[in-house]
Amino acid sequence: MKVGVVYATPARQAWLTIDVPEGATVQQAIDRSGILSQFPEIDLAQQKVGVQGKVTALDAVVDDGARIEIYRPITADPKTVQRRAQES
Repeated sequence: MKVGVVYATPARQAWLTIDVPEGATVQQAIDRSGILSQFPEIDLAQQKVGVQGKVTALDAVVDDGARIEIYRPITADPKTVQRRAQES
């Protein structure tokens, strides 16, 4: 079955489509995609992952057509950013 693995930085984006066997987990799909070698800063022990926009565990089984997303850490408090925008 085919799944997508996506990750983006402010400067670069990657969307990789790969084949995985039935019963594959999020972790197995990420490993198989090779995205960790393209973005060595990814730390799955610290960063959250999701499927179709919903945070999930690395051991969750993926469905055909799933989009696996690796989320970057938040670098600014969203409330602070919103407050600064309103003050401008």
